Amino acid sequence: ADRPPTVRGTLKIYLDAAPGVGKTYAMLSEGRRLRAHGVDVVVAYAEAHDRPGIVSQLAELEAVPVQLVSRRRATFVELDLDAVLARHPKVALVDEFAYTNAPTSRNAHRWEDVEELLDAGVDVVSTLNIQHLESLIDVVERITGVRQLEIVPDAVVRNAYEIVVVDMTPEALRRR
Repeated sequence: ADRPPTVRGTLKIYLDAAPGVGKTYAMLSEGRRLRAHGVDVVVAYAEAHDRPGIVSQLAELEAVPVQLVSRRRATFVELDLDAVLARHPKVALVDEFAYTNAPTSRNAHRWEDVEELLDAGVDVVSTLNIQHLESLIDVVERITGVRQLEIVPDAVVRNAYEIVVVDMTPEALRRR
């Protein structure tokens, strides 16, 4: 039986210390496992990163069409929050948790879109690079010399039901 929409969904985050270690792949693999067990799963948004393994996994999962938003001379590919809410899956896969939405979007950040999905009773599996955590912004800037503009409040991440660290050695990452 489906749970009542008043029950908040759960959030699971695949977290990494460096882009490219496999968090999107891990998120999609989980989606495929859940689907194989009869769970209603959709890809709400995922970046293929031109990686064949990700592209092949995406082909095996139902995806809610994304929204193209034009602003000035740029076109943004955005999660279509209203379409995902209307589809109301048990689980939505949402890549790039820290992403800043297009200026005309209802929410300024993707993590706020995820909050709406959770409030609607949809479980969400997402991905996050550790350098986007609010409490680490100054540390990351000191180490890299780059100020992160896409920031996720620590409290939002602390509310996750589960956080899975995805990692690989620097040598393996360089090979990739």
